[in-house]
Amino acid sequence: MSPDLHDEFRWLEALSGPEVTAWVRARNAEIRAALADDPAFDTLNAQLRQVLDAADRVPFVHWDGTYLYNLWKDEAHPRGLWRRTTLDEYRRTEPSWEVLLDVDALAATEGEPWTWQGAIVARPGHRRCLIRLARGGSDASVVREFDLTTRAFVPDGFALPEAKSDVSWIDADHIYVGTDFGPGSLTASGYPRIVKRWRRGTPLAEATVVYQGRDDDVSVYAVHDPTPGFVRDFLGRRLDFFRREEFLRTVDGELVRIDVPEDAETDVHREWLLIALRSDWAVGGRTYAAGTILVTRLDRFLAGERDLTVVFAPGPDSAPGRHAWTRSHLILSSLVDVRGRIEVLTPGADGWHRRPLPAAVPTQERHVVIVDTNPEYTDEYLLASTDFLAPTALHHGTVGGPAETLKRDPAFFDPAGMAVRQLHARSADGTRVPYFLVGPAGEPSTGPTLLTGYGGFEMAWTPSYSGIIGRGWLARGGSYAVANIRGGGEFGPRWHRAALRENRLRAYEDFAAVATDLVDRGITVPARLGIEGGSNGGLLMGVMLTRFPELFGAVVARVPLFDMRRYHLLLAGASWMAEYGDPDDEADWAFLREYSPYHNIRPGRSYPPVLLVTSSRDDRVHPGHARKMAARMRGYGYDVSYYENIEGGHGAAADNAQLAFKWALMLRFLWRRLTGAGRPGPGSAAGPAGGAGVAPPG
Repeated sequence: MSPDLHDEFRWLEALSGPEVTAWVRARNAEIRAALADDPAFDTLNAQLRQVLDAADRVPFVHWDGTYLYNLWKDEAHPRGLWRRTTLDEYRRTEPSWEVLLDVDALAATEGEPWTWQGAIVARPGHRRCLIRLARGGSDASVVREFDLTTRAFVPDGFALPEAKSDVSWIDADHIYVGTDFGPGSLTASGYPRIVKRWRRGTPLAEATVVYQGRDDDVSVYAVHDPTPGFVRDFLGRRLDFFRREEFLRTVDGELVRIDVPEDAETDVHREWLLIALRSDWAVGGRTYAAGTILVTRLDRFLAGERDLTVVFAPGPDSAPGRHAWTRSHLILSSLVDVRGRIEVLTPGADGWHRRPLPAAVPTQERHVVIVDTNPEYTDEYLLASTDFLAPTALHHGTVGGPAETLKRDPAFFDPAGMAVRQLHARSADGTRVPYFLVGPAGEPSTGPTLLTGYGGFEMAWTPSYSGIIGRGWLARGGSYAVANIRGGGEFGPRWHRAALRENRLRAYEDFAAVATDLVDRGITVPARLGIEGGSNGGLLMGVMLTRFPELFGAVVARVPLFDMRRYHLLLAGASWMAEYGDPDDEADWAFLREYSPYHNIRPGRSYPPVLLVTSSRDDRVHPGHARKMAARMRGYGYDVSYYENIEGGHGAAADNAQLAFKWALMLRFLWRRLTGAGRPGPGSAAGPAGGAGVAPPG
């Protein structure tokens, strides 16, 4: 076996078992012992818990019918109250809520660590719903039918055991269901391969198959649209993370292909079909650029017409964002130089017309995002405006009418003397990479700097208010930077594709360039520059550690991918091969090997201290990634700390207490390592790299 494929810690991939459990408990005991004599940790943990449990924070809501629904967590209800109210009541300082389900009481009654995963309300009528509950925050969940009138689970109602199920209402007595039906019913990614139509009162085994995908698909799905006058069904298969085939299912069961590019996203509302392009599309005598959003009439499109209207065209500094339909309008968000903008588009006899939102929504000075609309009934919308130093506000309005600010988060820290700047670094290939810097105005801070980023899956990292970062880092004198590196969606599909698969190193070079720029500008020095990221951002942290260790004083990686040789074999990893590549393909492994952190950690090097955080219940990114990396680094004698929460799923925290602990652990680790106030971590040992991170690595 090639040395880079030798894996002496493969046994840590077992999700449970005596050896693995003992190893995890030992690591957790080490890090808790290291915190025992640190009163500053307890203070920080309490402060962050206050942020998360604050009674006056915005209770964000979404519409279902005429009600606004919310899941509320606080100290008394750590797993949450699922509740609803009316808009008029929500406007009040202290609304009256109808509690539908107390998740804590249910967990106590049933002896299960339930966490809330959402509800699918039946339309029309809005009297029943399908509730998802997960043990310990995992992606896999049980599904149970719930009566919103009696506020109780329906006896002998629709119910599914724990699985990564996909369900959709058809009518009061039928649902579409994709779940684990037994051997052969799941894809290699662990998601449903088969969709069935299930009738109330019959065994699941008797449900009728309506659609099947292939083993190497990511998943299949079925959705019923009950909109009066536009009742229809859609089926589809996700070929990989970015490509899919979608069909309209006619009343006689025929499948009519929606003939758009496989990597395009589609959305149907009443008579309209919206098409968001990820790649250039030549059709109807024209070529539409990647990032363009088009609208056409669905019936005409299915009949072969290609009369497409451009409602968004990307520019050099702009990218498409989220969209949402109201009953009669399209609300479209976009990013302009990594800040959100909102437009309203309205169809008319002579085409689509644009209008700005009312001045009550601060679309110019703050980042604005769409929260929800109520397209079945009204032209109302909910928007949130936010910024790094200004608390998030929730706004309500009706297209064509006035807007109002409904709620505003409290200020969790004093921003006096702080400023936000957007700066740019030059990557290795000359690309201009933007980043935001938040911290003391004027002279550079004497405190440490924390840099974060993501750079994957076309996800944009945008400005937002964080009481955790504000109270736990900025208020103490630290600076905070957010890197908008390639691989993300900050500038649309082109920005994402630039770091896809064999070009992945560009994202890592971008992040290294931002780190270097922070030092060159005199904002910090490597020994006082810490980095933090999760999931794909955790992979980013691992690459920074192994390829650019001299740039950083400390590294934190949450729920990370590290083993890029086996990631596709672990849990949902196969679904990400379109992003990273196929390790079983020799050509792909050639470029994956170049940066796979687990295969690039070496003995005898000088690495900064590292904290790895994961969850035993993460069924998306396998905890084995972090476990194996920690074990290998320990074996080499490096300063590595490790914490594995037994709950939490991919978020590594199932309630506010766990979330506060996680962030207090990470921020306290970084502060101690970057200011020299800390001591070597519990995983460190005398070895060739002892003391790495105390001074800038060589």
